[in-house]
Amino acid sequence: MKVTIPQELKADMPQTAFGKVLTATPVVMAVVATMLAGLASSEMTRAQYDRALAAQQQSKAGDQWSFFQAKRLRGAIQRNTADLMQATVEVPPLDPAALRSAAEQASAPASADSAKLKTELLAALESPAGQQALGLMKKGELPPGGTTVAPPPEVKAALDAMENLRSDQEIAVLLADVTLAVLDETVAVARDRALDFDAATRPVNQAIDQLDSLISRQAAVAGLANAAVATATRQFTAARLRYAAARYEVEARLNQAIANLYELQVRKSNLSAERHHRRSQQFFFGMLGAQAGVIISTFAMAARQRNVLWALAAAAGLVAVAFAIYVYLCM
Repeated sequence: MKVTIPQELKADMPQTAFGKVLTATPVVMAVVATMLAGLASSEMTRAQYDRALAAQQQSKAGDQWSFFQAKRLRGAIQRNTADLMQATVEVPPLDPAALRSAAEQASAPASADSAKLKTELLAALESPAGQQALGLMKKGELPPGGTTVAPPPEVKAALDAMENLRSDQEIAVLLADVTLAVLDETVAVARDRALDFDAATRPVNQAIDQLDSLISRQAAVAGLANAAVATATRQFTAARLRYAAARYEVEARLNQAIANLYELQVRKSNLSAERHHRRSQQFFFGMLGAQAGVIISTFAMAARQRNVLWALAAAAGLVAVAFAIYVYLCM
């Protein structure tokens, strides 16, 4: 729809540069107000997005903390069981040769199933995976890997501040030096480190589980009368418990490192959301100033004494534009 100015108002408007500027002022102020309203809405949308992103990151951090607590608890149970076993009965150190000897010297099989069990146990003990598992259990070591990621200095400073329960303002200052790209890359490296350790321990874990099942079945078949089998079973059980305790401890530390990095992401996203929320409010105030300029300039067009009103409208518009530029560049 085309907007026209009444002929009476045109006749009353001076056909000078001042009159043309006065006529265009309401239009310009309306455009400025519309732009500021759009910026305010855009900033509020970004604030809401950052809040939603922070909620997702907090959920991921909660998952990692749950893994950390569960694995710490499992490790403590394994360690306590091994200590209780050591305190109750005499448990010699693990000897792979004793395991093979006990399997070979077990009482003669009374059935085909017993013979098959003995064959499977000896094959598992001699397999490469079984040899690796027994070697690690004997030494009390884990497969290579399992070290936590060394974060960049700025990320480490923020992590240290968070772990030392520093104030939110101090953490915010430190997080200002951490870019989203660096933080995302650090999280990805920490997750890859945990996945690599899982991949390194998976064959050993499977071999230990297989040996544990076969040795337990052999002990059930041989009974308590076979001292060699009973001793070998206790050796393997104690070594398995201590290995599992050490593995759970390392896995828990890896999950803890990932959880702490996710917590930094949550704080970073919340700080960004607060910033966009403040900017939205300031752009809204600038829009109100521009709308005030529209109203005043409209009155100026209808008034006899236009200079003062036009000056007020122009001042309101200039203040709104300058304020919006300041908010956009400095906040």
